[in-house]
Amino acid sequence: MEKKKMAFAGSWYPASAAECEASIKGFLKEKQGSFDGNFVGGIVPHAGWYYSGSIACRVIASLKSDEKIDTIILFGGHMHKQSEPFILSHGAVETPFGPIEVDEELTDNIIAGIGVRQRSPHKFPDDNTFELQYPFIKYFYPDARIVVCGVAPSFFAAVIGSMAVEEAKNLSKNVRIIGSTDMTHYGPDFGFTIAGTGEKAVEWVKNTNDRNAIKAMITMDASKIIAQGLENKNMCCSGSAAATAAAGKKFGAAGAVELDYATSFEKSASQSFVGYAGILYSLS
Repeated sequence: MEKKKMAFAGSWYPASAAECEASIKGFLKEKQGSFDGNFVGGIVPHAGWYYSGSIACRVIASLKSDEKIDTIILFGGHMHKQSEPFILSHGAVETPFGPIEVDEELTDNIIAGIGVRQRSPHKFPDDNTFELQYPFIKYFYPDARIVVCGVAPSFFAAVIGSMAVEEAKNLSKNVRIIGSTDMTHYGPDFGFTIAGTGEKAVEWVKNTNDRNAIKAMITMDASKIIAQGLENKNMCCSGSAAATAAAGKKFGAAGAVELDYATSFEKSASQSFVGYAGILYSLS
């Protein structure tokens, strides 16, 4: 079976299963741990595990179900508004816990229903928006398959999100949706210093810029999510967030909750820092 090789193991996250498991067990003890509820999807950050692994881990753990989860649909990708959406067509993705097989049946149906460029494992990009989530998915849902789709920040994001859920329902698959995005990238390293520097800038990012993006994600308004990301630079992958919100709506999600929020500033104080949010979409 053709496999997408790991590119960030040993740097952005641990390389061995034992080290990954130790990190995951530690993450689950942080703050309030994971949430209990009927969650069908969530938004996760994708920085190195040291910075945002705890939030991503606890969001993904919260997607558990009493029924077997067949497939995890993962949206991500560092893309421009004009970028062409793409999907992993077949094979598997590697993780320290073993491979996750692509749900080729669901992937084929999504491809047939909408124009998404197919990429093989050997030609699939090394992208942290996807790979940083694979070990969590394999750990919590060891028998699940995966659909991996890159989504641009355009109106097409909502179409892809809705289509993915519709096709999953047509195949009677129990799926969960994950969208991968970090929040504001602030400071001279990112060429974005609209609120100056120091604590004042950190507070602006946390309480204004990222808060506006979080509000859009919680209301599940795909168009507002895209607008926030493009106009305010408060999401690096607003397309994936919009697709997840649209998928949640198609799933019948009634609302959303914020699991956690943090910035890299708390881990490493610097003039340049990044925000991270964890959002969950619930049926009740």
